[in-house]
Amino acid sequence: MSKVVQYLQTPTFRKNLIAAFIAIVCLFLFVYIGLKVYTKHDESIAVPKVKGLHISAAIQALENAGLEYQIDSVYQMDAKPGMVIEQDPEQGFHVKSGRTIYLTIITQVAPEVAFPNIKDKTLIEATAILKNHNLRIGDTSYVADIARDIVLDAQFAGQSIRNGRMIPKGSRIDLVLGNGLGANEVEIPNLIGLPLNEAKFALSGAGLGLGTVTYDPNVTDTATAVISVQSPGIEKGLTSLGAKIDVTLSVTAPAPITDAPTGGTTTPKPQANQTQANPPIAKPSAQSKPAAPSKSTTANTPATKPANNSAGQKKDKENKGNSLGF
Repeated sequence: MSKVVQYLQTPTFRKNLIAAFIAIVCLFLFVYIGLKVYTKHDESIAVPKVKGLHISAAIQALENAGLEYQIDSVYQMDAKPGMVIEQDPEQGFHVKSGRTIYLTIITQVAPEVAFPNIKDKTLIEATAILKNHNLRIGDTSYVADIARDIVLDAQFAGQSIRNGRMIPKGSRIDLVLGNGLGANEVEIPNLIGLPLNEAKFALSGAGLGLGTVTYDPNVTDTATAVISVQSPGIEKGLTSLGAKIDVTLSVTAPAPITDAPTGGTTTPKPQANQTQANPPIAKPSAQSKPAAPSKSTTANTPATKPANNSAGQKKDKENKGNSLGF
């Protein structure tokens, strides 16, 4: 123990102690100054605002401030692709130069999703299904169909799309829906000869309405009157759904018109009392009455030989005289 005390009192110990103290102080000063230089103590840069900028503009602003950046991307259906929606640290935060700023942007290329089955669904159901698949409804058009607001067809980029096809999220889907009215045009029913109540029933069944009702002046009992004229008539063929038909009621309906045979017209049959143009072949009769001067007297004369036969003409005159009682 006495040797340790004696050593502590020696000049060598004192020199070593002083040298160690100086070394510790130098080491402390070196670490202190080195850290200040390394950490750039008392030097800071305010983080610029890049949120809301396009990624290209945000990168340029960070590089001008001497800051690094790291980019992450997410998808949002209603946001513009490439837009910075988050930054860390926030605007105005003081950081050292070279600090990494973390950016979150909207992805430039939207991920794809399988197109769901929405055909034969109602418009409300189809809207909910498309929204769950991050799809949007574009234009809606209506076609003639008995089902109202039922999806008949779905189109993407102007073409019908099949179930399961991969399309980008956020795409607009055009829908073709039924208008609930069926066909736009219907056939005009024949109302001629029907009373007014039956005509109303026929029009209602065809999806048409009754227009102006006109009565013929000869009608005395409207209950027994029947339709004689309708406008438009059945010759038009088709008319718009819900159109009105004007009618005129008379005592009796006009007779139906029958079509003539193809390639000719109807020819009335000759009457029995009509004077024939050809020479008759009837035999002479003593009781025949004389014919009127304006009519041909050959109605009761027998068939004669050709006119160039003079003997036949003489005999014919004699027979004519006997028939008149001369």
